[in-house]
Amino acid sequence: MQYYILKILSFCVCLLPHKALLYMGKVLGILYFHLIAKERKRAIAQMRASLSNSEEEAARLVRESFINMGRTFMEILYMPHLNKNNINDFVDPRGLEKLREALKEGHGVVVLTGHVGNWEWMAASMAFNGIPTTTIVKPQPNSQHTRILNEYREMVGVEVFARGTSELLAAARALKKGKILGFLADQDAGPGGAFIDFFGKPASTPLGPAVFARKFQSPVVPLFIVRRKDGKHRLIAGDIMHCESTDNADADLLQFTIKMTKFVEDVIRENPTQWLWFQKRWNTAPDEKKTKHHVSGRR
Repeated sequence: MQYYILKILSFCVCLLPHKALLYMGKVLGILYFHLIAKERKRAIAQMRASLSNSEEEAARLVRESFINMGRTFMEILYMPHLNKNNINDFVDPRGLEKLREALKEGHGVVVLTGHVGNWEWMAASMAFNGIPTTTIVKPQPNSQHTRILNEYREMVGVEVFARGTSELLAAARALKKGKILGFLADQDAGPGGAFIDFFGKPASTPLGPAVFARKFQSPVVPLFIVRRKDGKHRLIAGDIMHCESTDNADADLLQFTIKMTKFVEDVIRENPTQWLWFQKRWNTAPDEKKTKHHVSGRR
């Protein structure tokens, strides 16, 4: 039932101008900020611990991040309206040239990104601009939400590999075929992650981007999307990176993941209203770490 309600809502949203979405998203974000106390308090506490700002300043920035989240939600519903002729009106494509340059190496490209801005529209921008884009996605707690998200991702030309299937083999094939493989690398990775300092506190960090980059000699391009003051979007593209391949695979993966994590942290620090501060980034304690891999990775 929720799937069909969202589809009807999406149909209605697609009839509206983008400016109307921004206003509706702002109202939705403010409501969420005031009504969902648990997430609001967690976001403020985590921002204060990370940025060392006052409670008043943290609350102001978190409120802006909730507004951005509300606008992103409305824009996801608006995705059926996007096409290759209008995408650049919403997302400035400058930065995609880094991906094209990296693709010339012939080993596919690993895109390092995170839950910053409207990452779904970043993927749409890549696909509609002729860049073959794939991603490994984590199923949402609500299967109907997962269904509509994946439907819209595929609608804009993004190939989706769902976790819990044969996603690793599919992702490997995508790189071998010279495609983009996107990773959201700012989530808690559980006991199997590498514990790396993130805003000064050890956080379980996914090794996936480094593993694929090293195994398939694929270049890595950090790519993020942030909202401009006019409500539209711009890309932040980092320099092309490569994972070193020595006789010590664990050390290679750890050092490269530390380097990538620093880039993610810098983007969030410079754009604090664009990140989802309430997510449980530091949920796994270091003493839960599996001993098979790295113990820590302090910078």
